[in-house]
Amino acid sequence: MSSEQDRTAADAAGQAGQAGPTGELDRTAADAAGAAGPTPHRDHDAPHPRTLRRGRVAMRPGTEQRIAGKETGRTEDEKLLAGAHGRPAFLDTDTWRALRILSEFVEGFEALAGVGPAVTVFGSARTPPGSEGYELARRIGEAVARAGFAVITGGGPGAMEAANRGAHEAGGLSIGCNIELPHEQHLNPYVDLSVEFHYFFARKTMFVKYSDAFIIMPGGFGTLDELFEALTLIQTGKIRDFPVVLVGHAYWDGLLAWMREVQLPAGAIAEADLDLLQVTDDVDEAVRMITAYARANGIE
Repeated sequence: MSSEQDRTAADAAGQAGQAGPTGELDRTAADAAGAAGPTPHRDHDAPHPRTLRRGRVAMRPGTEQRIAGKETGRTEDEKLLAGAHGRPAFLDTDTWRALRILSEFVEGFEALAGVGPAVTVFGSARTPPGSEGYELARRIGEAVARAGFAVITGGGPGAMEAANRGAHEAGGLSIGCNIELPHEQHLNPYVDLSVEFHYFFARKTMFVKYSDAFIIMPGGFGTLDELFEALTLIQTGKIRDFPVVLVGHAYWDGLLAWMREVQLPAGAIAEADLDLLQVTDDVDEAVRMITAYARANGIE
């Protein structure tokens, strides 16, 4: 081939390298690759980085099959639309319980948000109707309602029923936050507004959130639990320091003496912690303690 032919072939090759977007993209890609350095070697046996997402959870392919209880082989739509025979297993899962717990908070907040000033009365479910303790709780409920407060109880029988009854008969708002129990607890007939709960902690949140004071009638373990939870929340600054009124010196003085004579010297509580409690035998005095606190804090 002549030199003239050589030059013609070289020119044609150069034009082909410059012509069209493909040639330009090829040069750009080559330049970028050169600037970035050599392509790192990928081990073909390394796991693929692609993940399968389930909300906030991400898994590599194959991980789901390794988790106990995970069903595979069906689409999510198929599992959603499939009919159930008998009690579905998902009702007993922690995931479903979490949703049920959330629903208890949502429904409780929605039901009680507009209640206004309220006082929760705690006491034994085993207080028999017609007894001195029952009538005392009934008069407490009536007096609290006449002072302009809604009355909240656990919604059950005994002292709870008595307080709801007194509030209902006085024309006040009578509220019951009832709990599912294997025995003993049923909603009393004097409740105007009731909310049902599966979980104690959700129920107790409602007592604390929507009450401006606690009145504690004589009661058992449940009453003590509610009393000391309120004291713990006040002591630790989790809630404001509202009145906690114990009704019945004969019933409560022994507990208060043990706290002062045993817990205080042991350093388990401070002297100021004992001031979180007030005790009285008088219905009117109990209500005065609460109304004085309400006035001082602009609660209407």
